[in-house]
Amino acid sequence: MPISNPAFRPVQDVKWADLQRLRTLSPMYDAVIEEVRGRRIRIRDHWLADFASCNYLGFDLEPEIIDSVDASLRKWGTHPSWSRLLGNPRLYIDIEDRLTELLGAEDTLVLPTITHIHMSVIPAIAGRGDIFLDGQAHRTIYDGCMVARAHGATVRRYPTGDVAALDAMLRAAPKGNTKLICADGVNSMTGNPPDLKALAAVARRHGALLYVDDAHGFGVIGERTKSETTPYGSRGNSIVRYAGETYDDIILVGGFSKSYSSLLAFIALPTWLKDHLKVAAAPYLFSGPSPVASLATVLAGFDVNDDRGDEIRASLYRKTAKVLDTTSELGLATPNTSGLPIIEVPLEDPEDIDEVGHFLNEAGIYVTLAAYPLVPRAEVGFRIQVTAANGDDEIDELCSTLHLLSERFPLQRKLHEQVA
Repeated sequence: MPISNPAFRPVQDVKWADLQRLRTLSPMYDAVIEEVRGRRIRIRDHWLADFASCNYLGFDLEPEIIDSVDASLRKWGTHPSWSRLLGNPRLYIDIEDRLTELLGAEDTLVLPTITHIHMSVIPAIAGRGDIFLDGQAHRTIYDGCMVARAHGATVRRYPTGDVAALDAMLRAAPKGNTKLICADGVNSMTGNPPDLKALAAVARRHGALLYVDDAHGFGVIGERTKSETTPYGSRGNSIVRYAGETYDDIILVGGFSKSYSSLLAFIALPTWLKDHLKVAAAPYLFSGPSPVASLATVLAGFDVNDDRGDEIRASLYRKTAKVLDTTSELGLATPNTSGLPIIEVPLEDPEDIDEVGHFLNEAGIYVTLAAYPLVPRAEVGFRIQVTAANGDDEIDELCSTLHLLSERFPLQRKLHEQVA
């Protein structure tokens, strides 16, 4: 039945007008994908090379991971729907055991999504204490902090990367309160990791706990070794190991929905905190579990990662480097300085976002359009996400299209070119 009472209709906020227009008119938004062939997708009758996927390792297309699902479904059904407090299929325990070893953490806890974790765990840890929130932290971290504030926590935002400012804020905070620093690991727009060593040092100096969301780093970056095949490090065991850090006073949050292509997330944490969250975190108490297929593919993903994960990451690095070489050749002002497979290309004129989306669509390139208010107007553009499953032919098509795009539209240029 339609709702006729205007009191039940959402207020139209002008700040969402750009996004609403794109959702309605752009082929890059709200698209119905009819078919997938490798990293090519079909929208209506139009095939495009997909550079909007976050399946960085290509595990969504690995035959042995796909084949792992059937046996688990036969054993467990599609979805044993106990909350974790009531019952845990053995799959959960096996995942936590293997994940704890991979990360080198004291313990781990898996829950359905990172959003679930932020909304429940941040308030549970912070209590009525003080939260120091990275000014550019992901929206889901921000939302978790706002829930904590509603329960009595004080939230202060510090400038991204400004450890000195964070240090001063911690020094000025009331003594005796719980102090929680919330920050991104690998940033979902820039592709850059923070200086985790500096953040950890300032946290320990002030008796604070550092809470890091490394959704985009887990599976891609990992421990540094002399035998590593790429600057990404080895094993894909996330930013703490990549930075050569320990888990002392660090809580790591990550997910399997990107590199491992499975609906599941985790927290690396001390065992005492894990036991506390089993009675204090709503997803453990009340939420239905992840589907059995997701649990099975995580376990199979561990096997693939053990067998050839570093080889896959070497392929991912090579393909990403080729795209970054093209942006450098064109003088584009991508903020990516890490070489990781998230490449943002900002426009000179944010009003061009509609036409740029149509141009890329016609060229057969599918990307993530970063429109206002998802990003500030000065950062409106598009995001390229490279995966190991992208073929070399698709990388070549992307690079050729970037050349054509830069001739057709004004894109932001490197600072030295603007000065020149």
